[in-house]
Amino acid sequence: MVSSFRVSELQVLLGFAGRNKSGRKHELLLRALHLLKSGCSPAVQIKIKELYRRRYPRTIEGFPDFSSLKSSSFSLASASSIVDPDLSLAAGSLLGSGAVGHSGAHPSVLLHETKPRLDMQQPGPPLPPVHPDVQMKSLPFYDVLDVLIKPSSLGASSIQRFQEKYFIFALTPQQVREVCISRDFLPGGRRDYMVQIQLRFCLAETSCPQEDNFPNSLCIKVNGKLFPLPGYAPPPKNGVEQKRPGRPLNITSHVRLSSAVPNQISVTWAPEIGKTYSVSVYLVRQLTSSLLLQRLRMKGIRNPDHSRALIKEKLTADPDSEIATTSLRVSLMCPLGKMRLIVPCRAVTCSHLQCFDAALYLQMNEKKPTWICPVCDKKAAYESLIIDGLFMEILNECSDVDEIKFQQDGTWCPMRPKKDTLKVSSQFCPKMESKTSALVRPCAVMPPSEPSTAKKVDVIDLTLESSSEEEAEEDDPPLKKRCLYMSKAEETQTKGCVNLIEVRNVSYATN
Repeated sequence: MVSSFRVSELQVLLGFAGRNKSGRKHELLLRALHLLKSGCSPAVQIKIKELYRRRYPRTIEGFPDFSSLKSSSFSLASASSIVDPDLSLAAGSLLGSGAVGHSGAHPSVLLHETKPRLDMQQPGPPLPPVHPDVQMKSLPFYDVLDVLIKPSSLGASSIQRFQEKYFIFALTPQQVREVCISRDFLPGGRRDYMVQIQLRFCLAETSCPQEDNFPNSLCIKVNGKLFPLPGYAPPPKNGVEQKRPGRPLNITSHVRLSSAVPNQISVTWAPEIGKTYSVSVYLVRQLTSSLLLQRLRMKGIRNPDHSRALIKEKLTADPDSEIATTSLRVSLMCPLGKMRLIVPCRAVTCSHLQCFDAALYLQMNEKKPTWICPVCDKKAAYESLIIDGLFMEILNECSDVDEIKFQQDGTWCPMRPKKDTLKVSSQFCPKMESKTSALVRPCAVMPPSEPSTAKKVDVIDLTLESSSEEEAEEDDPPLKKRCLYMSKAEETQTKGCVNLIEVRNVSYATN
């Protein structure tokens, strides 16, 4: 059984037994056979049966008991048809003459043992390479510190609907120290790590760097614990199968942070026709939007002449067109936060002049990485962002305008809003009437400032009117006419009020 294992199965077996799992295949096989010769525990025997059952379904029933197999299975001379020649020679030199002596004692067992195995092996499609030359797209918010498992193929090894594969990795003491130092305790007893163990899936394509992409019906277990996956995205059309949005998985909380114990990842998926996926594990450091903004500033500011040349190109008259653009208006407000630009930037792949604020754009993608330009809705990756030097000059020179206009020669001028003329509408007329009444009231009822022997005059307050009359006047539509013209009765009363004021003034002058 052990001699038929592949590298991944030998690593699982040796890691389960606590042995060293690094090295080439023949070294792993020698360690596994030495483990059996030295007398393995029942748990290791069960693990061997389990691994063999997964590799060759329905073949385990043809094997005798482990107790009888122990005395006969180490003769690899008759089983050389299923083992590489160099492996059989190495195993034979390890086991010595004692194993050869047993080969003649049980020849029928070995023949019966190897024949069903050869019959059960059916020719299948060629398996993909174990480690394809796949490159993952770099993530702006993560710096890769080390590769724990380089991209490995998830190839179908049988015709079963669901496939399962195991991967093992171990951390060095330095890596464990870096992860533990970066730990931060959050409210609610949760832990967050700035240095993380990151699991990524992608298509096994070598033509270009690949984005994160999950296989169908994916199930992940880290050290025997089920790892929660992101939810399904809503299907674009009815009847289309839902798919999980591709993203890196932070498995740090499920990993044993120890250099003495290896970690095991179990991946179960449903193969797709014509598609092969790859899995890899990285040690990464998570970055913040402020650090990315600092790195963007360190890249430098783009020369303003580039933007001026782009303006001239856009405003150059087309001889074949009857319509020519003579100017171009651009806003100094960020389309994301509707605030004035602070760090104007755009992607070099964008053809527009309008900029957006770099800080807001990075903060938005830190929460939900989409990397879509808010102006033209096209891809605007972090690597393609540039700070516009011309807009930096404009923002420094004009602090009181929110819009500018570019001319054909590349110059610009601020677009200040025109001052609106003050128009007096009809709704101000009642207020004017009330203010006039307030001015008349103190004149009509004001007592003399000093005692006077003049004859007292009866005063009638013309500003006091019933509420019903005011409501009736407010309901009348022609307010402007009422404000500009007076009825005869109102004119008479007003004249009386004016005459009364004149009489009072005369009496004060006389005194």
